[in-house]
Amino acid sequence: MNEALTLTDSLDVSIWGLILQADIVVRLVMFILLLLSIISWSIIFEKYTRLRRLNRKAESFENEFWSGMNIEKIHKNVGNNSSHPMEAIFLSGMKELNNSPLSKNLSAVDNQIIGNRIEKRMLTTLNKEVEVLEKNISFLATTGSAAPFIGLFGTVWGIMNSFQSIATAKNTSLTIVAPGIAEALLATAMGLLAAIPAVIAYNRIAADMNRYSGRLEIFLNDFSSILSRHINKK
Repeated sequence: MNEALTLTDSLDVSIWGLILQADIVVRLVMFILLLLSIISWSIIFEKYTRLRRLNRKAESFENEFWSGMNIEKIHKNVGNNSSHPMEAIFLSGMKELNNSPLSKNLSAVDNQIIGNRIEKRMLTTLNKEVEVLEKNISFLATTGSAAPFIGLFGTVWGIMNSFQSIATAKNTSLTIVAPGIAEALLATAMGLLAAIPAVIAYNRIAADMNRYSGRLEIFLNDFSSILSRHINKK
């Protein structure tokens, strides 16, 4: 009894101690989960800060756009390089407009064709910008779904090692069983710690991206209508 208590007291049951004492497979599982968590948090931080910055720039550009300033003047202020998706959509529309053969001799059908071509060009730009914005988001969904199962694998492996230790030592004391069980539970906890923030962040970021994409689509439709009126006046 005293020997068992002495062995129990000598065990390091801290998180770091459990990691150091863990089986190589369990340690590999913990390392993978830690890596997934670090990558997930870096993506969360990057997407959150980027969306905030893009929304601020979009609001500033919309204020300038709806200030009554001539679109040619806005084009001159923006230049040839866009700093955010809304400017990219604007520049693609203006570029297609300037490359179109506008004339008073064109029929209404010709003007409609030009307008449709401009809108199609802007839609292509919108899709490209949204695709870039959504890059790496799927990693959060993958982490949220896979991390608990990776942690569960570490749990099963740790419990299996506990039973093997019991069989080898022919002793069911807490000293023999506790380390393996603790390692197993730690793997499960790390899996949940990696998955829960990833799932929450994925849902939040996806919702924010949908709102931002909707904002771009509204701008595209409004700008397309303005360009159509501009074409018909030529």
